Amino acid sequence: MTQHSVRFKQVDVFTSRPFKGNPLAVVFDADKLSGDEMQAIARWTNLSETSFLLEPTDARADYRVRIFTTKGELPFAGHPTLGTAHAFLESGRTPKRAGRLVQECGAGLVELAAGEHGAWAFAAPPARTTALAAAQHDALRAALRSDAIDFTATPCGVDNGAPWLVVRLASAQAVLALDIDYDALESVAASVGAHGLAAYGPHEADGPATFEVRCLMTGLGKGEDPVTGSANAAIAMLLERQNRRPGARYTVRQGTVLGRDGRVQIDYGNAAGVDDAAGKIWIGGHSVTVVDGTCRLD
Repeated sequence: MTQHSVRFKQVDVFTSRPFKGNPLAVVFDADKLSGDEMQAIARWTNLSETSFLLEPTDARADYRVRIFTTKGELPFAGHPTLGTAHAFLESGRTPKRAGRLVQECGAGLVELAAGEHGAWAFAAPPARTTALAAAQHDALRAALRSDAIDFTATPCGVDNGAPWLVVRLASAQAVLALDIDYDALESVAASVGAHGLAAYGPHEADGPATFEVRCLMTGLGKGEDPVTGSANAAIAMLLERQNRRPGARYTVRQGTVLGRDGRVQIDYGNAAGVDDAAGKIWIGGHSVTVVDGTCRLD
């Protein structure tokens, strides 16, 4: 009997070094797979996300992607967007427009643009924001076990397809020191429709990046995500809305506690060097393939 298999890659995203950044499994030619089969594969890979490449249904798109955690499907996620684009291009596919890609996903169409030295960036999708009620501030302090929350930047739920509670802390060190109560945080995050915490704090001027970020999930599985594109898009958008944007571009370090040393580049508007980028926020980074082969399905 002939075995059925599909092409498979495992890609580390937001890094140019294997075994750093955030790993992603990419399954090619997934049009014949059911949602249940995709979910079973995502449980097997046991990564934070697994993406499935399909033919687009929108003529403007280069490809369609479905994104699964081990627990369920997401309409959008950042590191799968960049990692899938990397895998798509590395497999020899040609974009409809040189230096640009359009991804079709549950959140709609997402634009991507080529950056410097092989990096790619995606345009952050539209987001809804919900301010955390002042009555929840004490509960947030208790859940984070921290007195370093900077409430001059109102904590907000930000939903760009992956809902995060975005919280600013006084410093990068305060972010690195977080030791949260997951059950308590789940209740606070749920009050603004979020499934996890995106905490950020500034480094010193001579530090390794502009901000340190940690993403602690309470919804589709509890734990820390190594490097998170959707959360960095949410933080970037909130910085702009709260008039705390640190210039036309800035950098993020994430995954430090996990030994992943992920690096994210955020560009506002034309800082990305893209001709029609005005008004968009671009979230970028490198990707590197670690595993390349096939996945047996039966």
